[in-house]
Amino acid sequence: MLPPRIASRLDIKGPNVIKGIRFEGLRIIGSPAALARQYTESGADEILYTDIVASLYGRPLDYKVLESVAQQTFLPLTVCGGIQSLDDVQAALRHGADKVAINTAAIKSPDLIDEIALAYGSQCITVSVEAKKRSEDRWEAYTLGGRQVTGVNVLDWVAEAEKRGAGEILLNSVDQDGTGRGFDLDLIKAVRSEISIPLFVSGGAGSIEHVESLFASQKVEAVACASLLHKQPDFIRKIKQSLKEKNIEVRA
Repeated sequence: MLPPRIASRLDIKGPNVIKGIRFEGLRIIGSPAALARQYTESGADEILYTDIVASLYGRPLDYKVLESVAQQTFLPLTVCGGIQSLDDVQAALRHGADKVAINTAAIKSPDLIDEIALAYGSQCITVSVEAKKRSEDRWEAYTLGGRQVTGVNVLDWVAEAEKRGAGEILLNSVDQDGTGRGFDLDLIKAVRSEISIPLFVSGGAGSIEHVESLFASQKVEAVACASLLHKQPDFIRKIKQSLKEKNIEVRA
């Protein structure tokens, strides 16, 4: 098995990278293209590009912004937001995406997962899940950037997504997002027990220790960091060095 990936997460609104806490209180961080280049140079393994308002506004991705990011990096680029059809997938791939992640459209029309997997292969389709805790062992899936309640049980949903052909689950904790308080390890463990496909997690990283604890205690294939890296773009190198010192394998 390959070492886990450490990805930089770019949350896009209009022409800017933004960041909030639990999907609220958004503040501007900088240029998507400039940050993509910085993260590429600082040792990231992947870039997670999310247009956080495309689905909310019912519009497609801004392909000019996506293309500007793709031109600044050779890293794998996972693109999320506004993907509602096979045509949208094709357009995203044509403008620089390596794979797409869908959330709102997948819950609204689960057959879209099957369609994308059939047309482009499971390696091209990631199902994004925005999870909010409801009780000790139950999490609910949200859509529209953490705004819309769905009533869908996260654990049931990730199992269905895998059966339909998803190649990966992108799991984001609404409760932990942007807080810097660490990952929801109970959520991650519960989801891991339901799926055998790769698990890509995000939401809560505030220190190197949080990333170390995640990799030491959970079987995940990738982690995406946002706030942690926005403060220090070269922090990825420090994370990787610290993980190596703890005998946790990372990519070069």
